[in-house]
Amino acid sequence: MKYRFHTFDYLVYLLSYVFFFLFVADILNALPALSALPSWLYLVLAVLLNAWVLPIPGIHPRRLPEAGQAPEPEKVAAPPREQALPEPAKKPVPSSKEKLEKGLSKTHKGFIDRISSVFRKSNTIDESLLTELEETLVGSDIGVRTAYTIFEYVQKNSGRITSPGQAMDAIKTEVDAILEKREHPLVIPEGVKPFVIMVTGVNGSGKTTTIAKIAHRFKSEGKSVVIASGDTFRAAAIEQLEHWALKVGADFVKSQEGADPSAVAFDGLQAAISRNRDVLIIDTAGRLHTKENLMEELKKTKRVLDKKLEGAPHEILLVLDATIGQNAIEQTRQFNNALDVTGIAMTKLDGSSKGGVIVGIANEFEIPIRYIGIGEDMDDLQPFVAQNFVNALFLDN
Repeated sequence: MKYRFHTFDYLVYLLSYVFFFLFVADILNALPALSALPSWLYLVLAVLLNAWVLPIPGIHPRRLPEAGQAPEPEKVAAPPREQALPEPAKKPVPSSKEKLEKGLSKTHKGFIDRISSVFRKSNTIDESLLTELEETLVGSDIGVRTAYTIFEYVQKNSGRITSPGQAMDAIKTEVDAILEKREHPLVIPEGVKPFVIMVTGVNGSGKTTTIAKIAHRFKSEGKSVVIASGDTFRAAAIEQLEHWALKVGADFVKSQEGADPSAVAFDGLQAAISRNRDVLIIDTAGRLHTKENLMEELKKTKRVLDKKLEGAPHEILLVLDATIGQNAIEQTRQFNNALDVTGIAMTKLDGSSKGGVIVGIANEFEIPIRYIGIGEDMDDLQPFVAQNFVNALFLDN
């Protein structure tokens, strides 16, 4: 067994054997000078000194190191300059306002900065400057119709505009007026259960993650959710949506690849009714290259839902990708003509400089803008609030 000995322990141990030697020598009469001392005294001293070294419980206990455990080293205070630095404070979680400003920073540079650069060239609002403004607006992603709506507003008020700042304020006012008309948050009416949301849009627009984020939002409000995978033409789409459904804690209804999408939507609605769930969210296919077949399938799904539950779907949500710019206007037109879209979710605003297209959509279609996506986190799908959006878009202008 291993014991921790100090230097003086070895000296005491050695001294014990000296007394033992004296004991033996005295017995053999080899120490006539010390014969006056009894021999047993040498033996006692030898035993006591030996006992000092050995760990005998109750007499001289010594703690043995536990098996496999090294003795703790003595703690030495570190010099002042080597003292551990305090842990840095955790970075505060950005607010919704900060996330929105960051998410719209690329659109600000690609849309607002281009317009403000026109006014920075001159303090006089003359014909030449208005012509350049017209060309800049038309060349942006808001669409020609909306470009002229904003241009005509600035032109009409040009007599009262005396500085670049006033000119940008005029454009901001008109953009705010356009967007405020489309600010209608998605609210579930009393007595409607399940509330059926049919989500549509082309493949790659962000439908799957948008569905997950909407389901997460409803779940955080205490509502029960069923997600049905109506995009049966892609096995990967079914698997991905199932993954998100499990992650957010929603029920999931699916069928095999190639099944009738309307049948899956019907099964989803039946499951939501039988399980007494609050919300049903139905994914749909988005194969725009087969536009006519796609639109007919979507119309069929809509009829099947209404037949099973009168008034369903209560919301037809179109998911649009901000990165495609003006093409989003044409997509809105196609889906709205086929389905009478009741709401829009604009995704990927944080990854695009073409987010100004949302102004064009708001101006050309009387469709409420429900949500805007400004990031990948679950809480990065925000309800659309026109004033907050405009303030973030025109930040520092």
